[in-house]
Amino acid sequence: MRLIQCLNDDRLTVAMVVDEHEVQVVDGDEGVYGLAKRAIADGDSLTTVVEAALTETRLDYARLVEERRLLPPLTHPDPAHCLVTGTGLTHLGSADTRSAMHAAAMQPSDKVDESELTDSMRMFRMGVEAGKPSAGEVGPQPEWFYKGDGDCVVAPETEIPSPSFAQDAGEEPELAGLYVVGRDGQPWRVGYAIGNEFSDHVTERFNYLWLAHSKLRACSFGPELFVGELPANLEGTSRIVRDGRTLWEKPFLTGEGNMAHSLANLEHHHFKYRNFRRPGDVHVHFFGTATLSFADKIVVEPGDRYEIDLPALGRPLRNVLGSEDDFGYSAAKAL
Repeated sequence: MRLIQCLNDDRLTVAMVVDEHEVQVVDGDEGVYGLAKRAIADGDSLTTVVEAALTETRLDYARLVEERRLLPPLTHPDPAHCLVTGTGLTHLGSADTRSAMHAAAMQPSDKVDESELTDSMRMFRMGVEAGKPSAGEVGPQPEWFYKGDGDCVVAPETEIPSPSFAQDAGEEPELAGLYVVGRDGQPWRVGYAIGNEFSDHVTERFNYLWLAHSKLRACSFGPELFVGELPANLEGTSRIVRDGRTLWEKPFLTGEGNMAHSLANLEHHHFKYRNFRRPGDVHVHFFGTATLSFADKIVVEPGDRYEIDLPALGRPLRNVLGSEDDFGYSAAKAL
């Protein structure tokens, strides 16, 4: 099952994707968030709740796209209660991409002494060796970062802004996990979506300790929420389109079959922190990538369009690069 959120008669509306042409409206308040809360409270699956709430109303999918009425497929009524985070060095090949960015020649080989590895390579090798533990066991923790709250999320088909001080506006085609925390603090995975994690790779490359700064950017995910068992092997394409022509295009792989960590291990190391189990919160967690246009020396410009296509998860995620007005901030003022 695949779901979207959209504006219909200026109202937040959930709809189930019928095909590429139509979506079927689901009755409910508070969007997917409200349906997820109902499923948790009733002890039902989200699929069961959605199927019971389907209406006869159908909407033109292409028209929703054209009129930019699509919304992220999971939102919280209060954006401050939506936390956006992610993990890095999780995919097979991601260490090679990171090394190329940081001009490091070292490879994670068993023949290389542990003391000679970069921190990135050491962390990557830990994931390769033990990132998919058996049930009931815990593997090594991954690289983790914070992007912001729900205010950093932009809807599919809209502009994704880059701040005036940014040195790069690079896409990151990823799988994102979407979660709602129950009243008892138990996290529930609502489903998955295509994500553009969007980072400043020039800032990161200058000094890896600036990774945290490089991640404090906007992002987008959707347009569809995939509900159900995720295929282990997901094949997609990431591209940059400029003036109607493809500037850059590259296939990418995701899903557990292409990752050094299991999704369960990544989820454990996020939700093990009590402050990430606050009842009622929404979490958007990006699972990492190994494919970046930046690694191929592509410089994205305002007006360029990011297109991330992962067919198993529905319609491609598309956003145009925009710019953010200079805030003019210099320093805090004393009261």
